[in-house]
Amino acid sequence: MKIRKFSRNKLGTAALFLCGFLLLSGPVTVNAADGDGQEEEVTLRVCNWEEYIDLGDWDEEETIDLDSGDIIGVNTMMEDFTQWYYETYGIRVKVEYSTFGTNEDLYNMLTLGDTYDLVCPSEYMIMKLMTEDQLVPLSDGFFDTADKNNYYINGVSPYIKSIFEKNEIGGKPWADYMAGYMWGITGIVYNPELVSEEDASSWKILNDPAYKRQVTVKDNVRDSYFAAVGAIKSELLNSEEFKNDPNYQKKLEEEMNDTSKETIAAAQEYLQDVKNKAYSFETDSGKADMVTGKVAANLQWSGDAVYTMDQADEDDFPLAFAVPLESTNIYFDGWVMLKNGIGDDEAKRHAAEAFINFNSRGDNVVRNMYYVGYTSVISGGEDMRVFEYADWCYGAEEDEEEVSEYDIGYFFSQDEDGEYVITAPSDQVYRQLFAQYPTQDAIARSSIMVCFDDEQTKEINQMWINVRCCNIYDISVWVWAAAAIAACILAVLGVRRVRRQKTVY
Repeated sequence: MKIRKFSRNKLGTAALFLCGFLLLSGPVTVNAADGDGQEEEVTLRVCNWEEYIDLGDWDEEETIDLDSGDIIGVNTMMEDFTQWYYETYGIRVKVEYSTFGTNEDLYNMLTLGDTYDLVCPSEYMIMKLMTEDQLVPLSDGFFDTADKNNYYINGVSPYIKSIFEKNEIGGKPWADYMAGYMWGITGIVYNPELVSEEDASSWKILNDPAYKRQVTVKDNVRDSYFAAVGAIKSELLNSEEFKNDPNYQKKLEEEMNDTSKETIAAAQEYLQDVKNKAYSFETDSGKADMVTGKVAANLQWSGDAVYTMDQADEDDFPLAFAVPLESTNIYFDGWVMLKNGIGDDEAKRHAAEAFINFNSRGDNVVRNMYYVGYTSVISGGEDMRVFEYADWCYGAEEDEEEVSEYDIGYFFSQDEDGEYVITAPSDQVYRQLFAQYPTQDAIARSSIMVCFDDEQTKEINQMWINVRCCNIYDISVWVWAAAAIAACILAVLGVRRVRRQKTVY
């Protein structure tokens, strides 16, 4: 197996400097080749997750040598796009590139008046933006498979394409507004020396007393609520009757997005118990805590799970990845165009769609996956470089004896022809490869986090405040009694002090 040197949150020195500059200085402007200023120029304002696109500056030893040719990132993806756009369409484009930390951060930025043309939030935030009529649909030309520059529609995974076409908001398919970028699932990274695969394969591990102070949990309401629902409904979700229901997928989504008062209350109680037993609630530190052995298990996004296992392997400290049997969240980050930026400007829309297509070209997909560490929604179509890259990362060496066949054809092709099978080291199958490209069995129990309405969001957020801060209804009677006694004592002392002051004067 080849060890990738870069992944999300593991950038080179130059990349870290650029990321810091992005955060401290605001948008970075990237221009196409110098011109005389007389030619047409389009300004494209792009906002993406931090550390979520290839910033170049690779060393020569990092060259990815595929059968189809070598791939290396020298310039930033934005710089290469501006050059490609000019050479392809004869139009100069200026890219103003900014970043955000969370979906909620992006939404707040938009609410406060920041203006962008193209942004890359997650699916539930895209659903919210669609509901609020903030998005511009992709053009008909974007879906023209006869256009050789339409790398997205010609290369998107048929599995992902089907999901985007089936899911709707207000009768409008996601596919009309969203072009996918990266995808993955949630699960548990665990130390197999301390945690059994069976325990790691259930959301109930988060409050299992056997692992008290050994588990970290995501410090955001959506991921933690999803896990809590999976745990409290474990018996139902694992029942044969439920799993064999003809409408299993629909019912699974309904159960995992249940916001009834009873479920919210039960989830709050569960998460408060998790809070009492967990090592910590975290957003990013869980990876390091796993690698250093501070904790035994960590609720993790699959992309970060790959990074965590890569890092641990460097220290000869093998970790594993499990997908809970109750359900897993399948998530997507995707490109959408904003009305307050693109508006009716066809030149901007063309540049935005071209930016999506450029990042969907086989070599650029590989560059972004290598640099970021997450899995692209692009399978490549007739371009085999994405699959070759998966085999480059995880395929067994010729002299390895203990190997297993790992079929990822569901993602790359709708045909069951056995063309997309990786012969991988047996000990790798349920580790990085499994996290990068989950099995069909794991995917079968996946559910999307839907967009909650305002009332649901309010109730879920209040639940989270109660969990992360303090729920007055869960305070013991003796604590209230002690507080009342203390208040009485303070009141008496206050009265005596006032009387003494009156006596003096």
